[in-house]
Amino acid sequence: QVQLVESGGGVVQTGESLRLSCAASGIAFSLNAMGWYRQAPGKQRELVATISSGGGGRNYAGSVKGRFTISRDNSKNTVYLQMSSLKPEDTAVYYCHVEVSRWSDYWGPGTQVTVSS
Repeated sequence: QVQLVESGGGVVQTGESLRLSCAASGIAFSLNAMGWYRQAPGKQRELVATISSGGGGRNYAGSVKGRFTISRDNSKNTVYLQMSSLKPEDTAVYYCHVEVSRWSDYWGPGTQVTVSS
């Protein structure tokens, strides 16, 4: 059974930092690219960042480039999202995602990040 469990969300002030973690089980973690998405109230879910299976390839949404860093530790089956210089518009539920095949993908339950001004 595939499980993705996010942690590390919380309430911070503008300019502060948070690190999100996503622990994966039930998949060959080191063989899969991973992604972080977010969904703000009243908005569609959007891609935040992705990282290749080996960690060498990373992509970011323009709105977070230079402020967020995605990384992974394949020995711990965990992917991270380091968020710095947080803004109120970063407030959202953050989700971990993995696509294990063309027909099968999984989401975590999400973790709330709230940035107050």
